[in-house]
Amino acid sequence: MSTLVYGEDFRIPPAAAQQIGRRIWQNECGGTVAGLTSWNQGEAFGSFGIGHFIWYPKRGRRSYEESFPSLIAFLMARRVPVPAWIRAPDCPWPNRAAFQAQARSPRMQELRALLAQTISLQGEFAAQRSLRSLPKILAAAPPAQRRLIEGRFLALSDSPAGLYCLMDYVNFKGEGTNPAERYQGVGWGLLQVLETMRGTPGPAQAPAEFARAARETLDRRIRLAPKPESQWRAGWFSRCASYARGS
Repeated sequence: MSTLVYGEDFRIPPAAAQQIGRRIWQNECGGTVAGLTSWNQGEAFGSFGIGHFIWYPKRGRRSYEESFPSLIAFLMARRVPVPAWIRAPDCPWPNRAAFQAQARSPRMQELRALLAQTISLQGEFAAQRSLRSLPKILAAAPPAQRRLIEGRFLALSDSPAGLYCLMDYVNFKGEGTNPAERYQGVGWGLLQVLETMRGTPGPAQAPAEFARAARETLDRRIRLAPKPESQWRAGWFSRCASYARGS
């Protein structure tokens, strides 16, 4: 699988895409159809699909990487019929209040139906997104650590369990390359987890080491946070435990 990291033709096997996609759906949305469309309090964007892919309204404050329009382009490339309004570049709800007011609207039901019917394809999209993040991660990494980080990434990409780690963590906490996503100059994304891993484990050992490094990375984030985040520790660590299991 690692030879396909940079390629445009990477295809995760449908069964694996379905299995990992459903696990990400459980992690992000509780495995519910309603959870496929959400807008968290205090956020300037809606989160949609199994990975809570970000979709900004027009003139929304864009602090994080937007990914929902890319998902829709991917679904269309796979010949999935997508309603015209969902193909629009901007989220149709300008804020959380408007989103909540339309929670049971025909449009929301149509969007949820589309997302519920494409779990496997969303899993494949998440796999492509995580694998194609490697060049960006290496560009942001210290030059002296790039070979080590690449080796760890490729070891993870060589097994279904490791691929789940990469896919879920990118959706969970991002790539770690955005300078705005830092507390006291320290990030918590995939790059930082790969930096925190020890040695260069093989594909069989990489998920457990990734889980340990993810716990350490997230615990560091909690310590450095400007506002209390310890209430999230148990849930975050439970998610990290799933990386060690590979599911």
